[in-house]
Amino acid sequence: MKPFAFVFPGQGSQAVGMLDAWGDHPAVRDTLADASAALGEDLGALIAQGPKEALALTTNTQPVMLVAGVACWRAWRAEGGVAPAAVAGHSLGEYSALVAAEVLTLAQAVPLVRLRAAAMQQAVPVGTGAMAAILGLDAQKVIAGCAEATAAMGQAGAEVVEAVNFNDPAQTVIAGSKAAVDKACEVLKGLGAKRALPLPVSAPFHSSLMKPAAEQLKAALAALELGAPRIPVVNNIDVAVEQEADRIRDALYRQAFGPVRWVECVQKIRALGIDTVVECGPGKVLAGMTKRIDAGLTGAALYDPATLAEVKALLG
Repeated sequence: MKPFAFVFPGQGSQAVGMLDAWGDHPAVRDTLADASAALGEDLGALIAQGPKEALALTTNTQPVMLVAGVACWRAWRAEGGVAPAAVAGHSLGEYSALVAAEVLTLAQAVPLVRLRAAAMQQAVPVGTGAMAAILGLDAQKVIAGCAEATAAMGQAGAEVVEAVNFNDPAQTVIAGSKAAVDKACEVLKGLGAKRALPLPVSAPFHSSLMKPAAEQLKAALAALELGAPRIPVVNNIDVAVEQEADRIRDALYRQAFGPVRWVECVQKIRALGIDTVVECGPGKVLAGMTKRIDAGLTGAALYDPATLAEVKALLG
């Protein structure tokens, strides 16, 4: 079997009924039961029934996307799928990757991401932060445009905007205070961006405004016993594979208020000698990014029994 990596999606790929196609698959059913018990809520009902508005609340989105990714992973393993050569996850998806690598148990991870989500929401009041996707502009120009917009706002740093998600060569997401993000969109269009699309999110994730949330997360991580990775995990913040528990904790802490370096993560996977990247979890967002980052890579998605069979056939 050719070497491959699994990558796990984050917020934005959620949808009501996103696990319905699995039916009563034991691995999926047991994952939902385990996660619901850990949180004291019926996550299966929320995923299956919604409503969409409840699923979109970050305090719900983060746990359900973690669980959905892990459910697909466990189904893969239950159906005889072998372990990948490496794993990674986009933003929140890094927690699914850490569960797959047995660094975190699902019972540890579900309450942890609920706390992460709640802390992020509390850090910046709804309506005062914003994010936008910048399309068709080189990442270095986006970084420069954000710096220009922040400087133009003045106010001794009260209004900030930063490049926070480097998703593919032509898509970078920015985040910060709403006024600064609006200003940056103007600046970046002037620098040649094809589009600047406001994102329907409730907080400026991965920006420096998330530092108070990260401090809460740091305290929670310190109380958890982490396992040694059974599979190499390429992290978002340093594009590094860590083995030591304290370094993994520190990377998760810094990831909360630092950028998701996804382009580099995919390039790192390629540098490990891997040419097939499988998105494990709802949607096909990361599979599409994979091909745009490196046309020499094969991108695939695994989100239901049919795609599981397709991935098995692809990997030979």
